[in-house]
Amino acid sequence: MSTPGRSVETLSDAAVRLMEAAADAFAAKGFHATTTRDIASHAGLSPAGVYVHFASKEDLLFQLSREGHEAARDMLVAAASAAGSPTEALRSIMAVFSQWHAEHFRVARIVQYEFQNLTAEHREAVLGLRKEIDSVVRDVLTAGVASGEFTVTDVPDTALALLSMAVDVARWYDPEIKRTPEAIGRTYGELGLRLVT
Repeated sequence: MSTPGRSVETLSDAAVRLMEAAADAFAAKGFHATTTRDIASHAGLSPAGVYVHFASKEDLLFQLSREGHEAARDMLVAAASAAGSPTEALRSIMAVFSQWHAEHFRVARIVQYEFQNLTAEHREAVLGLRKEIDSVVRDVLTAGVASGEFTVTDVPDTALALLSMAVDVARWYDPEIKRTPEAIGRTYGELGLRLVT
């Protein structure tokens, strides 16, 4: 996995292998059909090895989800901070967020489709991260309205529409299609601007 968050550098090699194995297994079989034995076997560990690093199969799902959301948030913050104007910020945010959902479609699908399998506490933590992601986009939209670059009457709904567009890339993306993640990012960057100008 190439996501920040609980910095992969600080995780043991076994924990990283378990997260990658869990992502593979959840993507292939779904959360409920995946056993800790499946995950451990794929990671080259004994079933007991899972519990050395993670409290449960659900904890593995939560860590994948948390890391994915933290990576997305940090990426959007960086994109917005590096931009010289709200227009540049929105184009960059939409490009990197869409491209990330293509490049990491497997983890993104797990995060979206297995969300209901998290405990209430873990769902709350992930929802908090989603609010932080939403806040980045809302701030850019608000700045664009204030500068006269954007025509937006409902900032919250527009932010939701923009983020939904990018997240949906994970649903339909397949590495076999002719369009690259980079090309998808460029297209979605321009589409995002059309929605607000």
